[in-house]
Amino acid sequence: MTNLQAEPALDQPYYGAPFGAAVRRIFKKYATFTGRASRSEYWWWILANGLVVLVLNVLAAVTGGVTTGPYGEVQLAGGIGVIFVVLSVIWGLATIVPHIAVLVRRLHDTNRSGFWAFIYFVPLVGPIILFVFTLLGSKPEGARFDR
Repeated sequence: MTNLQAEPALDQPYYGAPFGAAVRRIFKKYATFTGRASRSEYWWWILANGLVVLVLNVLAAVTGGVTTGPYGEVQLAGGIGVIFVVLSVIWGLATIVPHIAVLVRRLHDTNRSGFWAFIYFVPLVGPIILFVFTLLGSKPEGARFDR
């Protein structure tokens, strides 16, 4: 007998979400800036996105898609590696909206407005503060951001 928990509705956070379910929910809620996202939903997405970016960038570098110039600058080279560079750019553009959306929903789960995401642009301390906010636990008051 297995103890399978039903996945909550998309308008509710999925606390304790497994990796696959969390990533699927990110794409199902592609541009949803309302509601909340649990820590597991957010951090599984960060891991999945980071792995895809890492693999594409390593493949681009290994296959000669990018090289380092004489002054340390990154240069776009030729060959099959350019395909991986293009795929990396496409991935980045395709996932920027869901990435921001899940960040806003994560902030909502900590009972903060999504506008706190703009603190990222404060030099030095902004990204650190935003990182800490995403690590904080859920607050029941965050339900005010649900529909």
